[in-house]
Amino acid sequence: MEESPPKPTYIMHSDNHQTSHRPPPYRRNVPRYHTKAGGGGGRCCLKCICICYIFLCFFIFVLLSLAYFIVTFYRPKIPSYKVADFDVHVFNVKPDFSLYTEFIVIVESNNPNENIDFIYGRGSSVSVLYNDSMLCAGKIPNFRQPPRNVTDISILLSGVSEFGSGLQEALMQNRHSGKIPLLVAVKVPVTVVIGGLALRKINVLVNCSLVVDNLSPNKTVGILSSNYTYGATL
Repeated sequence: MEESPPKPTYIMHSDNHQTSHRPPPYRRNVPRYHTKAGGGGGRCCLKCICICYIFLCFFIFVLLSLAYFIVTFYRPKIPSYKVADFDVHVFNVKPDFSLYTEFIVIVESNNPNENIDFIYGRGSSVSVLYNDSMLCAGKIPNFRQPPRNVTDISILLSGVSEFGSGLQEALMQNRHSGKIPLLVAVKVPVTVVIGGLALRKINVLVNCSLVVDNLSPNKTVGILSSNYTYGATL
């Protein structure tokens, strides 16, 4: 005896309300992709900026703390300089209006600090000028100045300058009047040493405007007045 086929488990209704045993059309299930909300990259950038600001603030705090410690513990003071003596060895005016000079300038360097040294290095320059014309030049010897110390630095300066008749005449008039204006310009690299730690080297600039009473060789030169200006460069 033959078995009858199983009954369908679905029923479709047509528009004319007639029963149909055809299976429903195949429906494709489209997969759904769940995307994360945007802004992940923005949060990462914001986090990096916050970290950079934190490190910057910490670095500034360390620098300020170090500066406060140096100021309160070491109490740094600026050294002072002055021209203590001025000697003329040679002052020779030649017929071709050139001038050969040899001067000895004694510069007094005073370090008033108790725990700070100064190292005067190479590359220094010292020049003597008259009316913006250089008479002679020299260099400061290398040395290290300890704390609470006063050192007299002897500097030999020499040179030949091309003086015209106008400058020679003005210089001779100043010599006769006993008031000769000169400018001593000093530039010297200095390294500051605090507690045995050498800091960055700086260039100390000193300009000394002098008025002397004579420039005669082997005769005592009197310094009538002096005026100093200071500066520094990295």
